[in-house]
Amino acid sequence: MTASAKDLAALIPSGFTLGVATSAFQIEGALNEDGRGPSGWDAFAAKPGSIVEDQSPATSCDHYHRMPEDVALMKELGIDSYRFSLSWSRIQPGGSGPVNPAGLDFYDRLIDLLLANGISPMAALYHWDTPLPLDEAGGWMNRDTAYRLGEFAAIAAAAYGDRVVRWVTVNEPATVTTNGYALGLHAPGEALMVKALPSVHHQLLGHGLAMQALRAAKVPGEIGITNVYSPMVPASANPLDKLSSGLMDVFQNRLFADPVLLGKYPDVIRAATFFSSFSPSAEDMELISQPLDFYGLNYYMPTRVGAGPGDGTVPEGMAEAMGDDLSDSTPGAPFHIASFPDTEITAYGWPVKPDYMSVALAEMAERYPDLPPVYITEGGASFEDVVVRDAGADRLIIPDERRLRYLADHIGRAIEATAPGGAADSIDLRGYYVWSLMDNFEWSGGYKQPFGLVHVDFDTQVRTPKASYYWLQELLAARNGAAAAGPDVERPAETADVERPRPVG
Repeated sequence: MTASAKDLAALIPSGFTLGVATSAFQIEGALNEDGRGPSGWDAFAAKPGSIVEDQSPATSCDHYHRMPEDVALMKELGIDSYRFSLSWSRIQPGGSGPVNPAGLDFYDRLIDLLLANGISPMAALYHWDTPLPLDEAGGWMNRDTAYRLGEFAAIAAAAYGDRVVRWVTVNEPATVTTNGYALGLHAPGEALMVKALPSVHHQLLGHGLAMQALRAAKVPGEIGITNVYSPMVPASANPLDKLSSGLMDVFQNRLFADPVLLGKYPDVIRAATFFSSFSPSAEDMELISQPLDFYGLNYYMPTRVGAGPGDGTVPEGMAEAMGDDLSDSTPGAPFHIASFPDTEITAYGWPVKPDYMSVALAEMAERYPDLPPVYITEGGASFEDVVVRDAGADRLIIPDERRLRYLADHIGRAIEATAPGGAADSIDLRGYYVWSLMDNFEWSGGYKQPFGLVHVDFDTQVRTPKASYYWLQELLAARNGAAAAGPDVERPAETADVERPRPVG
């Protein structure tokens, strides 16, 4: 049963951060303004057939021009923290060399406005938008890109290090490798399959070099990395399904977490003959496994895996998210993603299974006993929204009850799992960031996958808070009220006539 905002607020530990998240390429627009250079995603999105309905990111949410309005929405919401990304191409258009003063100034103004409104900034250095010159030179298949990210980190530290409370070096390297280099579904559109493995190491090396640069600059903010995590579930008791599930776990989860948290790649990867073409040096692994101030976990769903090419039951949206080669559309595929029976799914086709939030945290706790403090740095769901006009109040209402329920259930499970006696009570869970503040350009999904607490009319740029926005607002107010009433507990530092509903998104 989904907890009410008041009941859930009573479970939130002291100091627990509640925030929202976005990324630069997905919301900013203004791709050709004020000295911004092109990114690999600019080029990829311009190719016919790359994006649903060939939708363009050129304007998106127009956040570049409407940033104060969006910060005002965050202030009204009452969040503790905002996780955003720095557009590498906006700050350093070539991916190396000169910086763009106008780009630096934009994030200066954003950070100052956040702090003025009591919102702590969490800045991600890399959220998939590689400057185009670096992509054209090989992108993350080229070791040099890791060093360029280290240089970019030094630029960001010099500009914002005195004010950013938390830094994310790299966001979801697993998605970049799987969709961008192995399957060709995301920029830069390479379909290298297992030959994409160097992109794993170079992203993780970039993380290590970025950490090194931030620490050399003595930034006071905490530093971490963000990885997506999906518990893998065998489709049956068949040993082949269990084997396939285990392999998927290695390639989607452990391949990216083990080097950072254990200082080594999983044994099955190190033993594979196709991986012997590069043997990471001890110096590389030392950089990659530097102690973190926090570990960011992006959790959305579990994945049910079966052996062989499957039977055609994979939802269409799931193929975009995890790769067509894992469905039965590729004859002879070694394993596939199977649907969970009798399970609600999102517009992406992702299963809604809040109990697996606890499973994800418990698996992380078991695998990584020295895990640093954890933030859930992304969590949310895309659902087709319905806009209703309240004729009496002359306003729009968006009753997104499924998204509201998803967030309540997942936040609740995360807190319960890490509470004393919970399945992952050894984890120091410090916060949850909702993906996303507002509907945006959802990569290859274009504008057809609304995740936002705030609806955006992409024709008019009008923002309309949804029911989930008001629910989170109520949760935060109840949390703050309970904290104010308790002893020595502080807020973390950080109806009418209606017209016919219409689907949006």
